[in-house]
Amino acid sequence: MSNMDKEKVVQSVPQTGFFGHPKGLFTLFFTEFWERFSYYGMRAILVYFMYYEVTAGGLGLPQDIALAIMSIYGSLVYMSGIIGGWLADQVIGTSKAVFYGGVFIMMGHILLAIPGNIALFFIAMVLIVLGTGMLKPNVSSQVGEIYSEQDNRRDAGFSIFYMGINLGSFLSPLIIGTVGMKNFHLGFGLAGVGMFIGLILYVTTRKKNLGLAGTSVVNPLSSKGRKKVFTRSGIGIVVVGILIAVTIPLGILTFATFIKLVGILGILIPTLYFVFMYRSPKTTNVERLRLIAYIPLFIASIMFWAIQEQGATILANYADKRTQLDFAGIHISPAWFQSLNPLFIITLAPVFAWIWMKLGQRQPTIPQKFSLGLLFAGLSFLIILLPAYFGGANSLVNPLWLVLSYFVVVIGELCLSPVGLSATTKLAPAAFSAQTMSLWFLSNAAAQAINAQIVKFYTPETEMMYFGVIGGAALVLSLLLFMLTPKIQSYMKGIK
Repeated sequence: MSNMDKEKVVQSVPQTGFFGHPKGLFTLFFTEFWERFSYYGMRAILVYFMYYEVTAGGLGLPQDIALAIMSIYGSLVYMSGIIGGWLADQVIGTSKAVFYGGVFIMMGHILLAIPGNIALFFIAMVLIVLGTGMLKPNVSSQVGEIYSEQDNRRDAGFSIFYMGINLGSFLSPLIIGTVGMKNFHLGFGLAGVGMFIGLILYVTTRKKNLGLAGTSVVNPLSSKGRKKVFTRSGIGIVVVGILIAVTIPLGILTFATFIKLVGILGILIPTLYFVFMYRSPKTTNVERLRLIAYIPLFIASIMFWAIQEQGATILANYADKRTQLDFAGIHISPAWFQSLNPLFIITLAPVFAWIWMKLGQRQPTIPQKFSLGLLFAGLSFLIILLPAYFGGANSLVNPLWLVLSYFVVVIGELCLSPVGLSATTKLAPAAFSAQTMSLWFLSNAAAQAINAQIVKFYTPETEMMYFGVIGGAALVLSLLLFMLTPKIQSYMKGIK
């Protein structure tokens, strides 16, 4: 889409109406709210469902396998954003991608609500992975479309949107987590209801509030190219199906080999993506320089999410096995801790949005904000190793230590994540807008693919070393990024 066409899309959307922002932000805010309610409610109980015994309503998988699967699942969710971004950019547009993605997610949660065997569980996971990949990057891309490139409300708008994400994420572990820890399948069913509500809201308000945003295909395939792609995709699916059918009985494709494969893909896919966009004739010279500037930000994001996403694996297990759950006269469900991250974001996001707007031109640059994000992420892991240092590896830990760790990493998240979303829309080549947003989410995929390889090293005995090494690495990378800020900024070519 040309710059003129972009301006037409922006101008077709009302520019005020939702806290001083375009009315389209209302539709996207609440669509994402219900999608996150659905997703994070399911995720709050998923790891427990996998490793709890069958007699307790779970699948009875070994704990280390369950933690690795949880990371792999998270990685594949974000890898599938490639498919969603490509479909939006070249086939159906972001609006239809959001709708179809929501339908897949809802179907996956419905299947999880049906008691069955592990095969049904994995079919449901595939549907949720594909659905989230279609919905997640494209709803964020639409937020970027409703602002012009010169609109200084963009960062604040993404912060408001990010608050909507976390409002749904906060409520769902409390509601679905409470119900789901008593009956896993009922909890998954409630998650499906949440996605259904989100779909209804999106369909009924998108035309009025979003106008033309998300309806155009920015880089459409020719009819010949479309036929070629779908033919190759069909052949690829058949080949993969045959390979799986042959390798599983032979013992070649196991959980261990699959985890390693996803770990390789987590690094390889974003690398190929950078190369493809950089070498594309549709990418201008200025856009190539901006892509170079984006690389260190992407690496920093991987390090950050490698820590933050362990809130649903290692820290979830820590809450279940290492934390005093009878505290201040109440019994705490381990799933409730998943609400801490979004609770703190809801509380602090308006503060950060106000700070960035108040500072104006004096606010830290994008690389400096990323550096701060890494600093706080590293500190959050150094904090959680202290209970083992003071009380030993076998004693139950006061839950306030876990609360403090979540709080500190949220400060880092607010420095990095909404800023990263906004920076991605600014630095993206025009021909690959939705796909660049998919690339941003691939940093999370890479992080969780790496986590799947390292969670096996966590035990109560190695707890201090585990948290110390990862937290220390984040601090070192934070310092390095801060030192490279002037160079990175020069490649951004006027983007602040």
